[in-house]
Amino acid sequence: MAGTLTTTEETFGSVKKIKFEWVADGSGDVSGTDTTAVFSGEIMRLVTVPGTGGTQPDDNYNVVINDADSTDVLMGAGATRDETNTEQVLASSLGIVANDKLSLVIDSAGAANTGTVYVYIR
Repeated sequence: MAGTLTTTEETFGSVKKIKFEWVADGSGDVSGTDTTAVFSGEIMRLVTVPGTGGTQPDDNYNVVINDADSTDVLMGAGATRDETNTEQVLASSLGIVANDKLSLVIDSAGAANTGTVYVYIR
């Protein structure tokens, strides 16, 4: 797995926002670079935004965000994302992170397809 990944990390008061912009490799996968910052807190919101037109991901692509122990901090809530609609998952279905860098993993997105994942932590 490889693909291309651009990560933007911001802090607004007690809220941290991570933006993962991704392009899948020829296998439809992305495995990512760790975040620069170390994060701690509750995952408050996950937003998945598929690419558009000819670059939208295949239906039911999967998003995983791993901590340093290779544990999905989304607790499976990033599975089976829609190929055309922006989708959101709120805190009641998400996990926590404790003093870890995070890395994005996408699978089943289709070759060279794109999208953006936003994660909010408090």
